Amino acid sequence: MPPTGGPVGAPPAATTSSVAARARYRRILRFASITLAQLWWFEIALPTLGLRRLAARRRTPRLQRLARRFHGLAAELGGLMIKVGQFLSSRLDILPPEVTRELEGLQDEVASEPFDAIRIQAERELGMPLERAYASFDPVPIAAASLGQAHRARLSPAIAADLGITDVVVKVQRPGIDEVVAVDLAALRRVARWLMRVRLVSSRADAPALVEEFALTSLQEIDYLHEAANAERFAADFAGDSAVGAPVVVWERTALRVLTLSDVTAIKITDVPALQAAGIDPVTVAQELARVTFQQIFVHGFFHADPHPGNIFVTPAPAASAESETASPTPAFRLTFVDFGMMGEISPTLRAGLRDFILAAVGRDSRGLIASLDRLDILLPTADRDELERAMTALFGRFGGMGIAELQRIDPREFEVFARQFGETIRALPFQLPENFLLLIRTISLVSGDTSALDTEFNMWDSVDPFARTILRPSGADSLRSLGEQAVGYATTMLRLPQRMDELITRFDRGQVAVKVPDVERGLRSMQRTIGRLVSAIVFAALLFAGVLARPADDVLGWILIAVSAVPLLHVIVTWRMRP
Repeated sequence: MPPTGGPVGAPPAATTSSVAARARYRRILRFASITLAQLWWFEIALPTLGLRRLAARRRTPRLQRLARRFHGLAAELGGLMIKVGQFLSSRLDILPPEVTRELEGLQDEVASEPFDAIRIQAERELGMPLERAYASFDPVPIAAASLGQAHRARLSPAIAADLGITDVVVKVQRPGIDEVVAVDLAALRRVARWLMRVRLVSSRADAPALVEEFALTSLQEIDYLHEAANAERFAADFAGDSAVGAPVVVWERTALRVLTLSDVTAIKITDVPALQAAGIDPVTVAQELARVTFQQIFVHGFFHADPHPGNIFVTPAPAASAESETASPTPAFRLTFVDFGMMGEISPTLRAGLRDFILAAVGRDSRGLIASLDRLDILLPTADRDELERAMTALFGRFGGMGIAELQRIDPREFEVFARQFGETIRALPFQLPENFLLLIRTISLVSGDTSALDTEFNMWDSVDPFARTILRPSGADSLRSLGEQAVGYATTMLRLPQRMDELITRFDRGQVAVKVPDVERGLRSMQRTIGRLVSAIVFAALLFAGVLARPADDVLGWILIAVSAVPLLHVIVTWRMRP
C-alpha cells in the first residue's frame, strides 16, 4: 500500500502526511544510505581491490554494531521499524547470524498511547461511546505493541448473556498507524530499488519481492477483521480437540481497528513454577505443544506463525473434567493460543513441493531435489543448478542414508574435504525462502524454544514422524493429479530425449561442452591473482622509473609519479601477504 498522493516509494504527500512523517521518511533513508555505503566499501570495494582479507577483519563486530544501531533506531521510531527488525531476525537465508542474533532481542513493546487518543479511536470505529459499548473499560493497557495496545473490559449485560462471556480483552490500533505504515513501506520500497542496482545483491536476492512479502504480512496485522477471521478458523480446526482453545470473537464489538475477544488469560506456557504449582507436568505440556504444532502444519495446513511464550496460555482443566476421563484420556489442561495476526498456510503447491523434497532426499535423487527447490521457488534464476547437483550427488554418495550416530563416527576430515570442495558453491548459492516457508521455519524455531524451556531434554523431532508421514500420502484427488503430472513429465522427457542427445553430440563436435573441475578452477583463480600482482608490480616499476626520470625536468611531476607508484606497490604487498 503506497502512501496516498504519490508513486510507490515516493515520499508521502503533504496533504496526507505531517512534517513529522516526512522527517521519519528521510531519517529511514539516511540510515539506509549510510549503512549501504559502509557495506559497499567493506563487502564490495575492498574485495574488488584484492583486499578481501583486510575487509574480513573485524567483520563480525562491525555487523553487530550496525545491527545495534538499527535496534536503537527501531526502538525510537516504533511502527514498522520494529517489525522490520523482527522480520530480518528470522531471515537466516539472506543475513549472517551475527546480525540476526542482535535483532532477536528487539521486543515489540513501546510506550502506550494516552487513553484519550485510544478512546477516540475506539469510539470512531465502533460508532458509539465506550460507556455504551462496554459495561466497563479499563483505561490502563495490559500490553502495548508497535501497532496497537490491549485493554481489559466487560461486556454489556445483553451481549454477555447472548455469548455466555463477560470478561473480554479489547485490542485498539494506535491512532495514525496507517500513515506510519505507509511512510515506512514507501521508504523500504525505495531502499529495495537501491539494492537491486547492486549486482552482488540483485544476483542473490529479490529485494523488492522481500519488501512486498513483508508489506503483505504487515498490512494483514493491522486489519483486525482479518485477525478475527483467523481466530475463528483456528478454533474450527480444533473444534473436536478439548486440549486446544482460542478466544471467542465478539463480532458486535469488532471493527477494522478494534478487536474484542474473550479474556483467556491463564498461565504463561513457559512459567514452569506456576505450572508445577497447578499440578501440571511441564514435560507433558512440551509434548502436547509439539503435537498441536505439527497437527496445525501437517493436518490442517494452517498454523500460528508467532507462537512465542506470550501468545500461548495453559489453562488447568476443571476437576470434574479430569475425573470423567475415559479410555481416551486428555491432558489435565488446555493450550490456548492468542494473537492470530500472523498465520501461515500450507498451500497445495507448497505441500506438493515439500512432498517432492522429502521423496528426493529419501531417494538420494540430486536432480529431483533441485527440481523440488525450484518448485518451492527457493532457488533464484541465477543459481548454478549444475554445480549444486554435483554437490548434492557427492553429499548423497558419501553421507546419504546415515543416521546421526553414524555421522558422529565419521572422521571430521571428511567433512572438511567436502566443505573445501563445495563450500564456495553453497555459500554463493542465490536463494530465498518464500513467505509461508519462512513462517514455517519461524514457527518451528519458536516452538522449539518453548519446549526447551519446559524440558531441556525434550526433542521435538521425535513428535514429527507420524505427522510428516501424512504429507507423503496425498489425498485421492491430489494423488491422481500427481500421477498425471508425473506421466506427462515422463512422456515429455522421453519425447525430448533424441533431440537432447543430438544437441549434446553437436555441442561436442563444436567444442562447446564445458567440464567443471573445482581444483582446476581454484588453480586458475590463483593464477589470476598472481597475474594481477605481476601487473601491479610492472605498473609500480613504470611509475617509479618515470618519476625518477622526470624529476630533473619537472620536479613536481616527478614526485607525483613516485608517490602514485605507492598504490600498485601496496596492492602487491598486501595481496602477496594474504595469498592462500
